[in-house]
Amino acid sequence: MKKAKSRWFRVPEALWKKVEPPLPKRKKRDPSLGGRPPAPNRRALDGIFFVLRAGCRWNALNETGICSSSTAHLRFQERRKKGVFRKLWTPGLEEYEKLKGLQWRSRDGAMTKAPLGGEKNRAEPNGRSQGRRQAKLAA
Repeated sequence: MKKAKSRWFRVPEALWKKVEPPLPKRKKRDPSLGGRPPAPNRRALDGIFFVLRAGCRWNALNETGICSSSTAHLRFQERRKKGVFRKLWTPGLEEYEKLKGLQWRSRDGAMTKAPLGGEKNRAEPNGRSQGRRQAKLAA
């Protein structure tokens, strides 16, 4: 695996100190079983945040050198199921509110028909269903 050159994806130390406590602790693995030791929680979280921020596929993570895509995806799924990200969401918003300020605005919404939505029984567009429509008309 290549070593990552840039560090923009790293979780800052101050944030890591707040995020680490609610993360599930990794069980100690018997080294006699062989294989690679598990990736540290911080590297896995760096990988998860990299994928979420960059918007890339999990497999693209392998090329970065942060951690393996399978490790990051597995930990993401485990933590999502355990509600870890939900537990971090509210304190994260509160912290962001202190630092940058959130602009909470109420938005009204209305459900109306689209102005150019067309007629209810308009003709179907040409395409794959054209043959079925013609068969119905012939019957």
